[in-house]
Amino acid sequence: MIPRALLLLLCALLPARSPAAPETGAAPDTQASPPPERVLPGHTRFDLGRPDITAFVDRLASRGFDRAAAFALLAKAEPQPAIIDAMNRPAEKTLAWWEYRARFLTSERIEAGARLWREHRELLDAIALERHVPPEYVLGIIGAETSFGRVTGRHRVLDALATLAFDYPARSEYFQQELEQFLLLCRAGELDPLTTLGSYAGAMGGAQFMPSNFQKYAVHEAGTGHPDLWNDWGDIFASIANYLQQHGWADGQPVLAEAELGAAPEPGPLGSVALGETLGALRSRGMRVASLLGDDTPCVTIPATLESGTSYRIGFQNFYVITRYNRSPLYAMAVHDMAQALVARVLAADAP
Repeated sequence: MIPRALLLLLCALLPARSPAAPETGAAPDTQASPPPERVLPGHTRFDLGRPDITAFVDRLASRGFDRAAAFALLAKAEPQPAIIDAMNRPAEKTLAWWEYRARFLTSERIEAGARLWREHRELLDAIALERHVPPEYVLGIIGAETSFGRVTGRHRVLDALATLAFDYPARSEYFQQELEQFLLLCRAGELDPLTTLGSYAGAMGGAQFMPSNFQKYAVHEAGTGHPDLWNDWGDIFASIANYLQQHGWADGQPVLAEAELGAAPEPGPLGSVALGETLGALRSRGMRVASLLGDDTPCVTIPATLESGTSYRIGFQNFYVITRYNRSPLYAMAVHDMAQALVARVLAADAP
């Protein structure tokens, strides 16, 4: 537990300004040095004299941050080697589709999602009407991200982002940007820098937004305050729907269609998800696609490895939109299949 006096001191050091309007004319205190930090037994700290860390603080200072306040916060961050290990073995890169699907689409998780839908049906319907995104896909993402709110992360976001910003060279630039956005949110009073918890990658709340996405897409469903992505289902639902809508969700259009190779040659491995084909081109090669969409419909062919072989699915615009949340086609297929399972479960419960 961080002493209240320390929190008040840190808040006092941070300039009370909106992150949307930085004081670009403020001159940084280039002479300030990292404050001394007493490390408790069993804890580790970052070396604040490292060139990459001082360069990061210099950049913050050039954008209006108080250097002493930035160093004071980074002095409280603890490196987490286990986070680096987790980044190097994500499930999307280690599991086949049938294994990945089995991990996410359990009976318990589907029932939890159906229960959440029934509890908040009116709210979800209202958000779907406003944002033009079906409730089942909002819930499908929550199911994949947090098991319907059960697992929102146990790492301090400050620790996770600092570890990845300074000790994960493969993506240090990206995570330094996310750390900066997190500090902006804290400076604006939306988050507590020392107690906010998230995933090992720094994703936060029921929507599992990274700080930059929190800034851009998190919304307060009632429109009267800061979004709460930990405790307010309205804010969580509306923020996810807003994210999908802003990334081009096509209302009323499908996500996936099943396909058979037929006379078509076997496709090569799927790289990045891009709608680089059309249904007409696939059909002309002999592939049979279970869709009534026109030949000019953009699409992508997705190999889906099963225990007994390989099946094929065709992704459309809304499939691509889901991959903006997580770039893995396995993730997007899991969200789709969860959404369809929730529809079946809820409709079955509604049947007389």
